[in-house]
Amino acid sequence: MPVFGFDHVPGIVPVAVSHHRRGEPAPNLGAVGTHTHDFLVLFYAHRAHGTVRIDDYTWTVNDGDLFVIAPGQVVSAVDPFEEATTDGWTVWFPADVVRPGMPGAYSSWRTHPLLFPFAQGLNRAQRLPVPPVDQASLVERFAALDAELRARRDGHQEAALAHLTLLLVTVARLSTDLADHLRCADEPLLAAVFEAIEERYHQPISLADIAADLALTAGHLTTVVRRKTGRTVTQWITQRRMQQARLLLAETDLTVGTISRRVGYPDTSYFSKRFRARHGVTPTQWRDGAPPTG
Repeated sequence: MPVFGFDHVPGIVPVAVSHHRRGEPAPNLGAVGTHTHDFLVLFYAHRAHGTVRIDDYTWTVNDGDLFVIAPGQVVSAVDPFEEATTDGWTVWFPADVVRPGMPGAYSSWRTHPLLFPFAQGLNRAQRLPVPPVDQASLVERFAALDAELRARRDGHQEAALAHLTLLLVTVARLSTDLADHLRCADEPLLAAVFEAIEERYHQPISLADIAADLALTAGHLTTVVRRKTGRTVTQWITQRRMQQARLLLAETDLTVGTISRRVGYPDTSYFSKRFRARHGVTPTQWRDGAPPTG
């Protein structure tokens, strides 16, 4: 199986964009057949009519679907991206664009907040439904990045990285809001799981507690939730807690100990350890704006 790397060109920012439109020649990325890659990929289907296969799962592509594809995942040509869409975008880039100075793409990119959606989808690609109200602005993000890369005016590298950062912020927020989308879907079990997490994340709950609430075994619940969302119940609990912790760190003057207790960690040192493992910095450093040390 071919493994593709990012083709760096001296003097050109290492970010690539492709706009897929019906009747136009297909770009190389989606037309190479079954392959994997060592870079990060965003695929947005603004208007869609087909399927794509990532790893061993075939996805029906709907209008407004955004796929987050991590390095190493296998993309198969059931319908190449450009054949699964009548209007769509693909952006691909190496991780060290966001974490400059890293020794390699696999060293610590998973700790960067803007790359969490990729890290959280390592076991399975993520499909994030973009709310209709946000779809036009997302297209504008892709188009602005594409225009900057094409024009290559003075300062285009800095401008392109700024556009990429704004795009990744949008994706990170969609990933955080995924639980809300799943609650609204026809998934009663998932709805119950996320309602339980939302009600009790500020308490010291565990997978076993959620399973007991739903009268299911922990093993069965883990299997179902991972199959349907790509993450475990424990990962969802942690994500909700960390989301709230970041909010409280940024918007309040509460002590780290108080925040720790408010997000379900009675032991402040354990909370700090978990926060650093996830973000690459301590809660205090996050509040002060220090970069990850990864």
